[in-house]
Amino acid sequence: MGPGPTILHADLDAFYASVEQLLTPQLRGRPIAVGGSPSGGVVLAASYEAKAFGVAGGMPGWRAARLCPDLVFVTGHVEKYQPIADRVMDVLADVTPLVERISIDEAFCDISGAQHLFGDAAAIGALVRHRVRQEVGLPISVGAARTKHLAKIASQVAKPDGLVVVPPGGERTFLDPLPVDLVWGVGPVTAQRLAARGIRTIGDLAATPSPVVERLLGHAVGHRLHAMAVDEDPRRVAGGRHAHSVGAQSALGRHRPTRELVRATLAHLADRVSRRLREGGRAGRTVTVRVRFTAMRSVTRSLTLTQPVATTLTLTEVAERLAWSAITDRAGAEITLLAVSVSRLCDQRVLQLELDLDPPDPWRPGSPPGAARWAVDASMDAIRTRFGRDAVGYAPALLTHRGMPDEFRELAEHEV
Repeated sequence: MGPGPTILHADLDAFYASVEQLLTPQLRGRPIAVGGSPSGGVVLAASYEAKAFGVAGGMPGWRAARLCPDLVFVTGHVEKYQPIADRVMDVLADVTPLVERISIDEAFCDISGAQHLFGDAAAIGALVRHRVRQEVGLPISVGAARTKHLAKIASQVAKPDGLVVVPPGGERTFLDPLPVDLVWGVGPVTAQRLAARGIRTIGDLAATPSPVVERLLGHAVGHRLHAMAVDEDPRRVAGGRHAHSVGAQSALGRHRPTRELVRATLAHLADRVSRRLREGGRAGRTVTVRVRFTAMRSVTRSLTLTQPVATTLTLTEVAERLAWSAITDRAGAEITLLAVSVSRLCDQRVLQLELDLDPPDPWRPGSPPGAARWAVDASMDAIRTRFGRDAVGYAPALLTHRGMPDEFRELAEHEV
């Protein structure tokens, strides 16, 4: 049978809502929604008491209020979330140095070297849950298995506030009856496509030949999801790795791509991405834009620049060129999402100026126009640090409609 489970997936339960209940004891045991209001806005997170009524993140506030008349809306203590989540990660790091944080509230842990100190996977999972509850005050669910994908599914099954260990040899017994949407990457649309072919459980997906799934969902997606269903996941926990890219995305609903919509959305995304790059003293050479059309069809375009960039205007201009390259190929199609990411990162804490040579390309950071863009961004960063992120900005980005505050978006986005 080989060694027991060596990978944990730890996932804080209803994190934002749980933090609000931790900070305000009067809210404990009550259905609460973070964000939104009975008259509008968007629910960002819901407590388990609210989820019992069908309230969920991303739902309009008015609908949530109808589903749960006793729902309490809170604005959220955004500044508290990161420090509290970091304390949980410190608990995990006390158990093993191999911690791979994949978002603000979840992480994988390789416990193969920790078992001689703390016991088997079940004992370590119980220890983590006890310490997080006692030292931080939050519920956390833990799954343990021999692969990352299976450990993540186990933690979802363990919710809320539970522990599930999948023993070696028991993988199929555990996986087969579970709904297919527990597979990492299966969303509502993909689940509907699979259900139309009679594939409703993970066991159904595993029993379907991979070529059949690939014809249904596309080669890359179909191959990956089938591999997950049969628990083929060679990925290891990558503790302490540096970010390889920085990105952001915005769901749009369904819209025809106008110049105004695309520029405003990409300017907003570029502003978020470039600000995070500059905060970390980083810049990147490869810019990637993803455009999702209706029917969940996505097109990706990339451009590798001669020099790394981290300025908002340059990133916006590059992203626009790439986005329209994808949109033009599908003339007349509606778009539902835009995403921007920057990769091939390097350190750029200071800017090396160039000689004033023709032509003065603003995409070269050290050229006179490129340096001017850098100086403008640096000034805006300083103003935002002192007076708040909405104090100043580029007009297209500031005027973009946003259903979710940037503070929440940036907490949810992680660098991979």
